[in-house]
Amino acid sequence: MSDVARQAESTSTATRGGRTNQKERTRRAILDSARTLIDAGDEVTMPEVARTARVSEATAYRYFPDLPTLLREAMHESWPGAAQIMAPVAHLTDPIERVAHATDYLLRHVHTHAPAVRATMAAAIVRPAEILRPAYRLGLIEAALEPLTDLTPETLTQMRQDLVVVMSAEAFFTLTDLYGMSSEEAIASVVSTARSVMAARLS
Repeated sequence: MSDVARQAESTSTATRGGRTNQKERTRRAILDSARTLIDAGDEVTMPEVARTARVSEATAYRYFPDLPTLLREAMHESWPGAAQIMAPVAHLTDPIERVAHATDYLLRHVHTHAPAVRATMAAAIVRPAEILRPAYRLGLIEAALEPLTDLTPETLTQMRQDLVVVMSAEAFFTLTDLYGMSSEEAIASVVSTARSVMAARLS
């Protein structure tokens, strides 16, 4: 290969690398913009995300095909994970207390990020085959029930199913939207229900 050809190939490779880096920076800016809006508890729309990321709305859609896809990835980055959430009660073996802690944390997360959670839920209802909700509660339930090694598989399965219904954004929004409870009252009510469900199953 001649010197000229090698130089041309090197320039082409550098150009491709620069474009890749620019695309990653743009994608990162869009995600960071969405996270900032989500963490502030603001309503998240693609035009607002694009504006704060300093890109066009068309550019935002090139990186994320729809708002729920963007919300899902942005919220995932702000979710600490089940092990970290359960760390304060890791020393406890009482499953009722562990479930109460997990429920309280989950619903406070829902309350803090309510606009984004509502938008994701709404999209999933309209397009259930396309929109995947994060389902953070599933990991939390598994972590909370970890000490229960002496129960039958059938009992554990039923317990998980009970808790999936109780530990949910749906339960929280039902109490706040339809029953008129404050966020604190709703969280306390769902935590109490989770305790009752666990006590009933364990007995």
